[in-house]
Amino acid sequence: MNRIRQWLQGGPHSEHKGGLEILKYIGPGLLVTVGFIDPGNWASNVAAGAEYGYSLLWMVTLSTIMLIILQHNAAHLGIATGYCMSEAASQYLPKWLSVPVLSTAVLATVATVMAEVLGGAIALEMLFSIPIKIGSILVTALALFLLLSNSYKKLERWIIGFVSLIGVSFLIEILMVHVDWGAAAVSWVKPSTPPGSMLVIMSVLGAVVMPHNLFLHSEIIQSRQWNTKEESVIKNQLKFEFTDTLVSMIIGWAINSAMILMAAATFYKAGFQVTELSQAADMLKPLVGSGASLLFAFALLLAGISSSVTAGMAGGTIVAGMFREPYDIHDRHSQLGIIGIFLASLVIIFFVTDPFMGLVYSQMLLSIQLPITIFLQIYLTTSRKIMGKFANGKIDFTILLIVGLLVTALNIMLLVSSF
Repeated sequence: MNRIRQWLQGGPHSEHKGGLEILKYIGPGLLVTVGFIDPGNWASNVAAGAEYGYSLLWMVTLSTIMLIILQHNAAHLGIATGYCMSEAASQYLPKWLSVPVLSTAVLATVATVMAEVLGGAIALEMLFSIPIKIGSILVTALALFLLLSNSYKKLERWIIGFVSLIGVSFLIEILMVHVDWGAAAVSWVKPSTPPGSMLVIMSVLGAVVMPHNLFLHSEIIQSRQWNTKEESVIKNQLKFEFTDTLVSMIIGWAINSAMILMAAATFYKAGFQVTELSQAADMLKPLVGSGASLLFAFALLLAGISSSVTAGMAGGTIVAGMFREPYDIHDRHSQLGIIGIFLASLVIIFFVTDPFMGLVYSQMLLSIQLPITIFLQIYLTTSRKIMGKFANGKIDFTILLIVGLLVTALNIMLLVSSF
């Protein structure tokens, strides 16, 4: 089956050789990276650094390794079959099973978009004193504009630009504080669980792998498909995809680490406890000056907008897949999926009296749905009926199963601890 998507590719292509060929494949992984530098991760990372210094940096390393494995496997599905995960589920599962499974993914995406929009609204309040609800409308409107008015290629460039600005913002902040690099280097690879830290550890590890990102990666990776008729071309694409995923996840690892480094070098060192993102920006002023506070809020705004856009793309992908269609912003099913998810998220925000608790509840919903998505993915990519000779072997299946069980256990523990 050959699923050529002209609107993503801009025309037929052929395989090329050369050292710069990989540059044509860089991009999809960066869109996925946005998902784990979202406002929810900001809150967890700042809390980790402020309460425990550098000691929890190892959790960023571990979570990134798990993320690389799962995201690569999701992209593997898209390359080998030409289907995104939602399309594959609709194609190969009975309707009585695929509909409820994908419906839970839609609900999880609503919760995700709610958190991303809230994060952007919190940043607007920090920067311009705009009320949260009005800020949520503004972030929603901008995200919908970016999604509904841009082709994939233009949208990808926007997101890469946002990620770059977020990275530069944190690099500047790191240069403004004194980091104990020796302690950080040890903490990146040496696990430790300070008293009372388990909830923070579970929050970060459990939230890094997000359901919508797995659906999204299996779809957008097809923008780099050139010719899926030849087995050698598919193998070449899998190699390039892994490089894209690896580089992108390492960038995400660096940005998440920078958040903890900044919080450890400022709040932990000064003995300040941080419970809200806006509080973190205010506390930075007397410690390192107003410039750092403004950079923090600016980067949070970029993270909220960019993660809202990628979550919206994921929602459109899931809904279109339920109708056995690829994501296409010009198709009504993709459009209805995006608009419906954003409107549902905005309605929920208007009933949220405490933005911080809104983020907490959204993470709880993701915790419930995540195991469903992970094991759906493992089933699809291990089935020879679906993947043919590119199905997961015993070793790959075992690694994925271990990662899936670990992530599931962490999310269940997080959910239970929330009550």
